[in-house]
Amino acid sequence: MSVTIKDVARAAQTSPATVSKVMNGSGSISQSTIERVERAMKELGYHPNARARNFAKQSTKLVLFLTTLGKNAGFQNPHMFEILSGMEEALSQKGYLLCVKSMEAENVVTFVEKIFDTKEADGVILHASVISPALDRLVSGKNIPHIVIGIPDFPSHFSWIDIDNRLGGELAARHLLKCGYQSLAFLGGREEDSISKHRLQGVLSVLSEHDVQLPKGLLQKGDSDCDSGYAMTEELLRQRKRPDAVVCANNYIAYGCVMALKDHEVAIPEEMGVITFDEYPLSRILKPMLTVVDIDVFDMGYQTGKCILSKIRKPNLAVRYYSTLPSVLERESTRKKKSNHVIDEIK
Repeated sequence: MSVTIKDVARAAQTSPATVSKVMNGSGSISQSTIERVERAMKELGYHPNARARNFAKQSTKLVLFLTTLGKNAGFQNPHMFEILSGMEEALSQKGYLLCVKSMEAENVVTFVEKIFDTKEADGVILHASVISPALDRLVSGKNIPHIVIGIPDFPSHFSWIDIDNRLGGELAARHLLKCGYQSLAFLGGREEDSISKHRLQGVLSVLSEHDVQLPKGLLQKGDSDCDSGYAMTEELLRQRKRPDAVVCANNYIAYGCVMALKDHEVAIPEEMGVITFDEYPLSRILKPMLTVVDIDVFDMGYQTGKCILSKIRKPNLAVRYYSTLPSVLERESTRKKKSNHVIDEIK
């Protein structure tokens, strides 16, 4: 026969209500009573139901992070672990635990509904890869404290935090023009790659400001991997007028680009400058070391943690903003060239 809260109260010579307050850490209870209750629970082997306690306390001190992981996740997205570290630091400072769960987008709605119906978590952080219109209806309809990492690519009520990738593209283009490069190319991901798309928009906006064109042949799109970067660079080199600098949408494309330029004996940065995004280890391992537009993703994670804590306190709070601003880390793959009319126009 299972032990009940009434059995504990009888053994501790107090009331069930007092036992409940001791378990939940609420109310003004004397230390001697707390010790009697805890001793009785231990002697009787009583383990309170966590779900019941959560209902009573209205708090679990637990935040979920839902994303899609898998084999080679650390290699494909090293920043994910920096973001996690930042989130964990912000949450732990307030006594919260962070629980990471990998799942496919089609399973998220049912899972989130169950978790919050049973009050097994106080809030949920969602990677943009797992969100959907159905999830938007759920979290807005039930006022579930949440924050999405990444801007939703559909109209929604989600609260979100993201990197300003368009601004990153602008910084990349401005840096190359200030270095004296005059003919820029862009190697990006496929059309559905929103990060690449926003970075391209930033590049194009700066080129438009300075009447610098991006000819069709100098805009290449493909898979976001090394092989595609290599193939797209070879296509650039086949153009009648070659560019003298390349903006690569990510480190993997940049790796392929550098390998292709070396194989074709194109000197970096003298004959062609290369700039990419994100401070991955790969950008420092390559020779020449890559100039990158970088984001402090640890701080992004930290800001995400602070945002979800604010949402837990005020579920109706609307959070939609860009976190830490990007900056250029100049290395060996770009260098200053002689002054020209383009540089003189750039402020």
